[in-house]
Parts: sequence; C-alpha cells; structure tokens
Amino acid sequence: MSWAVRFRVRQYVKNSLWLMPSIAALVGLVLAELLNWVDSLGDLAILQYSPETATAVVSATIAAVVSLTGFVVTVTVLGVQQATGIFSPRYMRLWYRDGRLKLVLAALVGTLMFSIDIIRRIKPESVPDISVSLSGVGLAVGMLLFLLYLDRFVHRMRPVAVAALLAREARRALDEWTDEADRPDVTLVAGGDWEPASTPSFVLRATRSGTIQAVDLVGLTGIARRHDCQVVFRHSVGDFVPVGAAILEVHGPSLPPAVGDHISTMLAWGAERTIEQDPAFAVRVMVDIAVRALSPAVNDPTTAVQVLDYLGETLRRVGANPRPTFGASAEGRTSGVIMPVRSWADFLALAMTEIREYGAGSIQVMRRLRAVLNELRELVAPEHREAVHEEIRRLQATVMAEFGGGMDLDRAMSPDHQGIGGPSAIHRHPGYRVAP
Repeated sequence: MSWAVRFRVRQYVKNSLWLMPSIAALVGLVLAELLNWVDSLGDLAILQYSPETATAVVSATIAAVVSLTGFVVTVTVLGVQQATGIFSPRYMRLWYRDGRLKLVLAALVGTLMFSIDIIRRIKPESVPDISVSLSGVGLAVGMLLFLLYLDRFVHRMRPVAVAALLAREARRALDEWTDEADRPDVTLVAGGDWEPASTPSFVLRATRSGTIQAVDLVGLTGIARRHDCQVVFRHSVGDFVPVGAAILEVHGPSLPPAVGDHISTMLAWGAERTIEQDPAFAVRVMVDIAVRALSPAVNDPTTAVQVLDYLGETLRRVGANPRPTFGASAEGRTSGVIMPVRSWADFLALAMTEIREYGAGSIQVMRRLRAVLNELRELVAPEHREAVHEEIRRLQATVMAEFGGGMDLDRAMSPDHQGIGGPSAIHRHPGYRVAP
C-alpha cells in the first residue's frame, strides 16, 4: 500500500461517521453470542427476570435506543447547519470528525444490535438474565455519552470555542509539519524566491485536478539521497493544481521510470485542503469566521475580536519558531527536497488583511488589531519584525482613511486587548488635535 493510499485511508477513517458504529454493531452481536454461552453455564446473574419482564425491558431498550439515535442525528444535522451558517463551511470538517459524536453513535448502535440479538433468545423456559441486564446498562451508557456530546455541542457553538479549537489544530499541525520538515535534506523556501539553474530531468504533472493535501517528505528525501538529485516542488501543500500543471521537478541524473511512477504515490490529493500539513488553512477558517461576523448582515465585531485573540497566538507561534524552516536558503544544494512555503509575511497578511478591510469601520476591531500587532512586534523573531511594522503602517492608513476626519480618531488609534473596554491609554496621533 502506497503512502498516498495510507494517507487517504486515515483521512477516510477520521471523516467517516459510519465506520465506528458499524464496528460497534459487530461487537454487539459477538458480545451477545458470548454472553449467551455464559448464561447457559448456570444461574450466575445477580438480577433475574421473568420472561415477560425480560421481554419488556429489552423491548423498551430497543425503542429507546432507536429514538435516541434519531435524536442524536437530528442534533448533529442542526449543529452542522448552525456551524456552516454562523461560522464557516470549512469548519464542518472538524465538526464531523468529533470523536465523541462517533462514540455515542457506536454505543447506541452496538446496544441496538446486542438487544435485538438478545430478545430472540428469551423463551418461557430460559431467560438470559446477564444479557438483559447488560442491555439496560448499554442504554444507560448511551444516554450518558449523549449528554456529554450534547454538552460539547452546546459549548462548541460559541465562536470563542471554535476559534480556540482551530488555534489548537493549527498549533498541532505547525509542530508536526516543522518536526517532519526540520531535516538536513529538506529546504523550505518562500514561494518564488528560488529557481534552479538546471533543466529538469523529470517533471511530475497533474493527471487530474485537485488540492495537494499532504506530501511524504521522508520518502521523497530518501529518493533524492539515493539518486543524488533535487526534488523541487512547484506547488505547496494546500494549492489547487489543474490538470497538466507541473507539481514537482527533479533536477540531476535521470530517474528510472519506476522511480518516477513511485514519486506520484508520495502525494495525497483531495477535493479540499486539510489542516494536517497546512496550518495556514486553520488561519484561513478563523479569518472566515471573523469576516462573516463583520458582515452587515451579522454586524458582530466582538466575535471578530475574540477570533483575533487566537489568531494572534497562532501568529506568535509561527513568528517565534526558532527552527529555520521558513524562508531558508536553497543555494548550493545538490540533493534533497525543496518546497515553497508561506513566509511569515504571508501568514501575517492572511490573518490581518481581510479583517482589517472588512472591520475598517469598527473601532473595536481596529483597537484589537493594533494590540495584536504591538505584541507580535515584541514576540516574533527579529527578522520578522519588519513585516509587522509594514502591517502596522497599513493599519495606520486604514484608520486615518476611516476616522481621520472624525472625533473618534484618538480612540481608533489606541491599542486595546479587549477591543473596547480594556485598560489601555488613549494614544494621541501626531498632528491630531481633539476638536473643542
């Protein structure tokens, strides 16, 4: 099984809502057979039932489980509709990956199949007492898991909880990606900053359109090392590639045809981006949530400010990364993997530009943006601070264009960690005088 197939299988398992319940259904049937054998050994049960009582208990369990399963599905569908309408359609991927949702469905489906198998074994002359008791226990466990899922469902409908979840996913993806890419024979360069001087000996072109979801850096570096060549990507993870476009080039000795075919199995394709090797996608979703909150139809700048809290923390982790993985030099390299990546300035522009554009008329958003940028100026690596200064200049121009002729310019110029309401001092812009 190739690396790309293994990656797709993992993604399918994470995204699937039916796999875990199906496994639980099989486990329920197997457990029913096992307990039927245990019941046949003698009177081992603490609780004993008459045939009529046992039939009533198991029948009630089946009816309750079916109803509860339908209610869980209804709540989930409503949650998806709310999440895509309030936050972003891109957030739905994290919603249906929720392990607690899969666990409650598995418990209910497993209990259903277990109870159906048990009810047919209840006879006037024999009652599987242990199995009947466990059927009721299964229902109780399913209800408890549903309450836990409902609790998470309610709390995750808050924008700040969604932003925190996305920030956590971005941090994990960033750490995993930099750990994997932080090897001597991998160079990540800012896109378009470096062009190889030689003519490629092999070009891998897209045979179908799609998004690059992940790449096997370990396998590609192994090929580059064995064949003393450079594998140069023309597209990075997260890019949509049309049919016929060059994905990567190999510079150096000509590769055997089998090796060229093998390289194509080291890239995972899909219809949309994922966060696994693309932490910028989590930033993209957070920005979408903030921009939607700033739309005239919603007009909720406080949500945008809450998203900026976690955007600032995510940017800090990217900008303070001590490992030389962003914008490294590829000059003088004769072998290895060279991949274009987003620079720090790209991450900063992605997080700030649209929020600044759509929130230009909100003093709250302008103040929080300034506070975020002031903190980043102090916390990021020195080589990244010029990009922060440039973003501050853009924010300054936006504020002057929006509030330059009004009496609230002093407030719009003041940084505030709460948007409006924090203990921040009023900043007097040079040349500005409060009208009498």
